[in-house]
This record gives sequence, C-alpha cells and structure tokens, in this order.
Amino acid sequence: MEKNTDQIPSPLLSLLPIGILISLLSFVIYLFGSDALSGSSQVALLIATAVTSLIAMVRCKIEWKEIEKTIVKNITSVSSAIIILLLIGMLSASWMVSGVVPTLIYYGVKMIHPSFFLLSTCVICCIVSVVTGSSWTTVATIGVALLGIGQVLGFSEGWIAGAIISGAYFGDKVSPLSDTTVLAATTTGTPLYEHIRYLMTSTVPTITIAMIIYTIVGFVYKTDGAMEMAEFHASLDNAFNISLWLLIIPIVTGILIARKVSPIITLFTSSMLAGAFALFFQPNILLEVAGGESSGIINLLKGTFISFYGSTSIETGNATLNELVATRGMGGMLDTIWLIICAVCFGGAMIAGGMIRSITSMFMRFIHNTLSLVSSSVASGLLVNMCVGDQYMSIILMGNMYKDVYKEKGYESRLLGRTTEDAVTVTSPLIPWNSCGMTQATVLGVSTLTYLPYCFFNLLSPLMSIFMAAIKYKIYRTKETQ
Repeated sequence: MEKNTDQIPSPLLSLLPIGILISLLSFVIYLFGSDALSGSSQVALLIATAVTSLIAMVRCKIEWKEIEKTIVKNITSVSSAIIILLLIGMLSASWMVSGVVPTLIYYGVKMIHPSFFLLSTCVICCIVSVVTGSSWTTVATIGVALLGIGQVLGFSEGWIAGAIISGAYFGDKVSPLSDTTVLAATTTGTPLYEHIRYLMTSTVPTITIAMIIYTIVGFVYKTDGAMEMAEFHASLDNAFNISLWLLIIPIVTGILIARKVSPIITLFTSSMLAGAFALFFQPNILLEVAGGESSGIINLLKGTFISFYGSTSIETGNATLNELVATRGMGGMLDTIWLIICAVCFGGAMIAGGMIRSITSMFMRFIHNTLSLVSSSVASGLLVNMCVGDQYMSIILMGNMYKDVYKEKGYESRLLGRTTEDAVTVTSPLIPWNSCGMTQATVLGVSTLTYLPYCFFNLLSPLMSIFMAAIKYKIYRTKETQ
C-alpha cells in the first residue's frame, strides 16, 4: 500500500535507527572483539530493528502486519543465498580435506614469486570471477588457496584478502554471467552488453590503479616472516597425499560453471566429488577426523560426513600450517547466516517504514547537475547498502528510486546502471553486517575491518564514478544521443 507523504518520517528521524545500529555494533565489537559475530552483533541488529519498527508504527501509523510482511519478503529474497552459503562451507572444507587446496598451495608457492604475489592474486581472481560470474565462488575456491600461499610467503592476511576481494568483485561487476550485473542492467532498463561496455569506462581505470598499487607493494613489502619453504613443503607432504590428479575437481567445477549450471548444483556436485576423492587420496586424514582407530569404510564415511558439516583439525607437525588447513564446514557458516537474517530484518523494517525513501529524498535536494546527481546516487547507494544489508535488495532499490530522476534529467539509463554497480555491488563486502561482508570474512577467516583498507578496487570505484561525472567523460544526454 502506498504511503501518504505525511506518514513518511523526516530524514533526520529515518537516520536515527542507522545511528543506533552503528553505535550498538561499535559497542559490541569493543566488548567482544572477534567474537562479535557469534551473537552480540545479531542482538544489536534486532534491537535496531525493534527501534525502527516502533518508529514506523508510532510515527508512520504502519501496522505491524505490514512490517512483518516486508521482513518475511526480505528473508525470502536471501533464501537461495543461505543455501549457497551452506554449500560454500561444505565446498571449502571438502576441498581442504581432500587435498585440493593443499595441492594448489603446494605448487602455487613454487610458481608465484613473492614480489608479484599480490598482483598475481588480483589478476587470477579477476579471471576466475569473470569466467564464473561469482565473487563468492571465486573467494571460496581459488581465494582460499591464494590466502594460504600468501601467508606462507609472509604477507599479512589483510593485504592478501584485499587483493583477492578486489579481483573477485571485478568479475562480479562486469561478467555477463554475474547475477548482480544482470540485475543492475535489468533494474535500470539497460541492455546487458551495453551496460557492461559502459561499466568499463570506470572499471578499467580503477582496476588498473589497484593492480599498480599491488605491484609496488609486492616489491617493497618485507616478507621476513615467511615460513621456511623446505619445512613447509615437508609438512604438506607428510600430512596430505599431494597429487595433480586432485586438480580434476577444480577443472570439473570450472566446466560446470562455464556451462552455466546453477551455483547450488555446481557447489554440491563439486563438494561430493571432493568427498569421493578424499576417500581415495586422504584416508588417513578422514580417519583422524572420525577419531576412530579402525580403517574400515564406516569410519572413512564418518570422517567424510564430519568434514562436510563440522570442524576439523588436521595435525601436520607445523603450527602455522595446522591453523591454515583447519576447516569449519557448514556449521562454520551458521553465525553468518544468523547475522544475514537479522540484517535483512532491519532492512525490511526500514523499507516498510518509508525510511529508505525519506533518506533518498534528502539527497534529491542537492541534485543540480551531473556531478551532484552521480554524487547523490553514490551516497544513496552506500547508505542503502548499509541499511538493507544485502546487495541484491540495494541494487533494486537504487534502480527504482533513481530511474525516473535520471530520465527526467535527460540522462541515459546506463549512467544509473554504472553508478549503481560502483556504489553498491563493489562496496558490499566492505560493510561488516552486509551479507557479502559477512560471507567473505567468514570464508577467508579475515575480519571485514582487517581487509577493508586494502580492497583498493572496491574503495576507489565509487570515487571513480564521481570523478567521471566531474570531468563528464562519456556522459551523454538522451536528446544528444537521439
């Protein structure tokens, strides 16, 4: 039901729940540190949701049933993402226990020179994400392996994760297989390939700058803390059966992705294949995971199942490597799923109360020219991303809020599409309570605030969008193009 103008709260009142949320999250992070995602952050989100709902019911006269309906709709919209998260947990664990990731690390350390590691990491993730169209899959597979390689070479986890995420979200932004790319094009009414071509005007300069930074840092970074290579390889050899045959699993996964098989089917198939390979290549590890002394098939299957859903701790004889190859399975994703559900509850209450609309109207007042239009759009996108906690909903909201504005001002829809991608898609992993931020932090085991300063592609993309508007590079009015 359409809200009356007098029912919509003022922008200042609409910003109150966001201020409360940020204050609560800061407080719980101060109290609980790295354990903040284990429950306290979820409580903070629910308190903020309660405040938002109270404002909506008292000030906007919105019935609780309407708020509840919007919250349920938001939770439904992320249901497939929740399934994918569980399967990513299974995939990451099965690839580790089966020896796929250890094999990639083993040969990767030999092949990648430390000086070019950060650049290589960014480039590899760019390629994989363009081919797969998925930042989540890229991070959960090759990203995890590259994190291990980087740690062995002596790089800090923040720099490694930053290079991984920069490359992964390059493909998430421009790949025709990416759901966010398709969604942004569809929502703004722009033909897909026209949308992608226009994205390149801001994306190519941004990723180039990021790669230059990673190249320079690679040459000046002091890796004195690098693990002894001979000792590291010996520990891997003793713990795992390293074999090139294990690379069949990522090859099959790549083929499924190239054939555009559903991500859920692809992740499940890859996990099952890794589990089967583990039975053949890593029986000792499976028996260690199962905790049984017998080498029978029952204990091997028990170990396989535990690796899928539970935590595993593999003894390699090297403390650093032990931490690297430890897995958490599907169970390790539950805190993230819990947090996502609480985050979309907050977003649902904000939408139902008309607060997103109110905040956007505040930015509308500053629109006078191309620069102010794009800057307002970028600011709105960042704020919506923070409020809603999910990039898909943020993209849809951005498109719907600004589509008519761009049309009335005489700008092409592709400008809105590019601005949406620069402001929403690539910044989502930088927000700790956003579904992307929570997922990447969980999969890599690196907190969002730790890798945030090093995600140069993600940080520079919104600024590049504003810069392009300032110099009016390839920004056309619809009347001029006609």
